[in-house]
Amino acid sequence: MQLSWLKKEFHLNLRIHPAGVLLAVLYAFAYGVARASSVDQMYLPAGIRVAALLLCPPRWWPYLILGEYAFFAQARYPMIGQYGLAWVVIASMVLMPTVALIVHWHQRRLASQSEAWLLSIAALSAIAVSSLNQGLAYLLMPTLHEAVSWTGMLRYMVGDYLGILLFAPLALLWRHRHVSFAATSRWPTAAIAALSVIVALGLSAAHLPGGEDMVLAKNSLRIAMMLPAVGLTCLYGWRGAAVSFAAINLTLALTMEMTGRPGSFDATAFVAQQILAVTGTALLLLGSTISHHYHRFAAREKLRGQAETFARTGHLASEQERRVRAQQMRVIGEDIDQSFLRAAALLKQRGAHASALDMLSASQLQSRLFREQISMVYPTEIEYSGLFVALRSGGLAGLWDMTDRIARPRLHGDPCRLSLGLQLAAYRSLADAVSLLLDHETGYLQVRVRCGRRGGVSGIVMTVALLDHKRRLGAAVIQRAQHVLAGRTLAYGGSAGCRRNRIRLLLVDVPQTYREPSGPSMDQITPPAVL
Repeated sequence: MQLSWLKKEFHLNLRIHPAGVLLAVLYAFAYGVARASSVDQMYLPAGIRVAALLLCPPRWWPYLILGEYAFFAQARYPMIGQYGLAWVVIASMVLMPTVALIVHWHQRRLASQSEAWLLSIAALSAIAVSSLNQGLAYLLMPTLHEAVSWTGMLRYMVGDYLGILLFAPLALLWRHRHVSFAATSRWPTAAIAALSVIVALGLSAAHLPGGEDMVLAKNSLRIAMMLPAVGLTCLYGWRGAAVSFAAINLTLALTMEMTGRPGSFDATAFVAQQILAVTGTALLLLGSTISHHYHRFAAREKLRGQAETFARTGHLASEQERRVRAQQMRVIGEDIDQSFLRAAALLKQRGAHASALDMLSASQLQSRLFREQISMVYPTEIEYSGLFVALRSGGLAGLWDMTDRIARPRLHGDPCRLSLGLQLAAYRSLADAVSLLLDHETGYLQVRVRCGRRGGVSGIVMTVALLDHKRRLGAAVIQRAQHVLAGRTLAYGGSAGCRRNRIRLLLVDVPQTYREPSGPSMDQITPPAVL
C-alpha cells in the first residue's frame, strides 16, 4: 500500500523510451557542468536536481535518477580504491530518490499555485541531502571521520539551499507561465533595470581589491543587491522575487573565487550569503503572499465583472422585451384608432356630426394618453433622439408635469454619445429616483443630468434634489434608495448615494453585448392616424 503512489505515478515497465534516455544524458551533462562551476556554499547541482524534478512529469523521474547515477558512476569510479565501493554505490543512489520523494509530497500544493511551498522543498531537500552526505561519509568512510562536522554540514546546507533557490523558482515560473498575473507593459523594463543593478553591484563587489579592510565593503555591496529585488517583488509579486533572487544567486555564483574542485569555499562571501539566504527566503515569502492575494483579488474581480455583465444582460433583455410589448401595444392602439375613425365616419353618414366630433375629440385625448403610457413601457425616443428628448417630451415628462412638483430638468451634455443600454438604464434609474421622492417627500424637486467623458470613460451623473436646501432626506428614503437604485447603477460600474437633500446617481459606459435594435422604430411601424 505504501508504494501504490509509486506505481501510479511512474507506471514502471520494461519499455525504455529513447526520449527518456536522451533526458538522462542531458541531465547528466547539466549536472556535471553545474558541479564544475560550484563551490560548497553555492552548490548548483542541488538546484539542477530540484528544477529537473519540477519541470518533468513523474513518469520521467526514473530517467533523471538514471542520469544522476550515470554521472556519479563515471565521476566516482576512480574513488573506489580510496573510499570503498559501499560509499560510491550507496551515496550515489539515495540522493535523487530522496529529493524526488520530497517534491512528490509537495506536487499537489504547488499545482494550486502556492509558490511558498517551494521554500519547503528547498529547505527539506538541503537538509536531507546534506545529512545523507555527511551521515554516509561518517558511516562508510571511517578514514574521514574528522572531516565530518556540524560546521561543514551547515555550509553544505546553505550551499544546497541557495543552489536550489537559483534554479527552482525559474522552473516553477515556467510551469506556471500560462497563469495570469499583474504584469503590465512596464514589466520587461522594470525587470531589466532591476537585474542590471543587481549584476552591477555583484561585479563591483567582485572587482574590489582583496584584504581585510575590503571585506565589509564587499559584503555591503552584496547585501545591497537585495534592494532592487525588494522593489521588483513589491511591484510584481512572486515572479519579481523569483527572477531577482535567482539573478542575485547567479551573480554571486559567477563572481566567487573557486578552484573547480569539490571543497571550494569563499569565506568572504559566506557571511553575506547567510544573510541573503534569510532575506531571500523572506523575499520569496513576500512575493508569494503578494501573488496569492493578487490571484484572490483577480478572481473576485472576475466574478464581480461576470456578475455585472449578467446584470446588464438581464436589464437589456428586459428592455428588449418591453420594446416588443410596446410595439404590440402600438399595433393595438392603431386598431383602436381605426375603429374610432370608422365609427365617426359612420355617424357623419347618418347626420350625427356633433356626436362624430365628440367621438374624435375623445379618441384623440385617449390616444395621447395611451401613447404616453406606451412611452413609459419603452421610450422609443431614446433610440433616435437620445435620452434628453425622452425626458423632455416622452411619457415620463408628461407624468412629471401632472404632479406640479418638478421644476424644469436641467440637462447638459450629449447623451447620444453614450450607448443605448446606458441611456435606458439612466432613464429607468432617474424615473425610480423621482418616484421615490415624490412618494416619500414633500415639496418641489429639481432634476439635473450631465453627460460627459473623463479619463477616457464616458458616463452620466444624475441628481434628484429637494428645492429646499435646508431639508434633509429621511432615513427611510435613504435606505429605500440604496435598495432600489444600487442594483442598476452597480451593474453599470457606477454608484447610487444620498447626501443631504439629494439622491445622486452615477452610471459609466462599459462594454456590453446588447445589440441595439436595427429595425424600424415604433413611430415608423405605426401610422399617426388620429394620434
